[in-house]
Amino acid sequence: MMRCHTVNNAYAHTSRVLSLFVPDTLMFIHNNNNEQAQRKGKSPIFKAHVRTRKGAVKLRNIDYAEKHGYIRGVVKEILHDPGRGAPVAKIQFLNAYRFKRDNELMVATEGMYTGMFVYCGKKAQLVVGNVLPLASVPEGTIVCNVESKVGDRGSFARGSGCFAVVISHDDEKGTTRLRLPSGGKKTVSSLARAQIGVVAGGGRTDKPLLKAGTAYHKYSVKRNCWPKMRGVAKNPVEHPHGGGNHQHIGMPSTCGKERPSGRKCGLIGARRTGRLRGVKKTGQDKA
Repeated sequence: MMRCHTVNNAYAHTSRVLSLFVPDTLMFIHNNNNEQAQRKGKSPIFKAHVRTRKGAVKLRNIDYAEKHGYIRGVVKEILHDPGRGAPVAKIQFLNAYRFKRDNELMVATEGMYTGMFVYCGKKAQLVVGNVLPLASVPEGTIVCNVESKVGDRGSFARGSGCFAVVISHDDEKGTTRLRLPSGGKKTVSSLARAQIGVVAGGGRTDKPLLKAGTAYHKYSVKRNCWPKMRGVAKNPVEHPHGGGNHQHIGMPSTCGKERPSGRKCGLIGARRTGRLRGVKKTGQDKA
């Protein structure tokens, strides 16, 4: 017993000596394996993993040839872009002003192959892979990589298997109505360009990941967003849904979008909750 007492006295003496030289913040030692991860967008540690990516996937810069006629390119290569579900096409065009060739990375559409000719411009034909202004595209056509503003080089329907449908044209206003992959409808300028066809790589999500290792490699080329720990599995100090003798939320899962950042979790600014039952009518049949 005397020996234990001596050890305790020695420990107390050591801690008193340490407290003279070491700040209080360093005296506290963490031993928590399930500690909350750092925020993923506020520091250079957490950023997109772009080292192996092939480049930005865009339409050509709009020029005189596209506005008044067409320009021809050839598909040199179809590439896999790490972190992107859809393949991309490397298309080569002759430069109109200098003796050189321009390489563009564009969305690969279903049916595209190496050596294929791709035409971009107002007078191009309505063929899969070609790029036309929406004014030259008839109603009911399936398009992808659509511009939201003229010259922005592609904004809508760019994911694997995605497409938008041209619903109608308004010649007086010079606008075109589109149905987007989400089911929502959007009005854009009729001078905005789009590729004809469906983005390649569809059906990617039909195959299950099956194991954690597959998910690890999937997200390692995207960014640090996996694994995600559930809020109810945490402690009350780490998450609003944490704590309790059983894993339960204990409050409404919906949350206003004006709530402060520490409280804003769950279904943020939800218009509706629950399962989508029956035919998909959410955005498609709304105005």
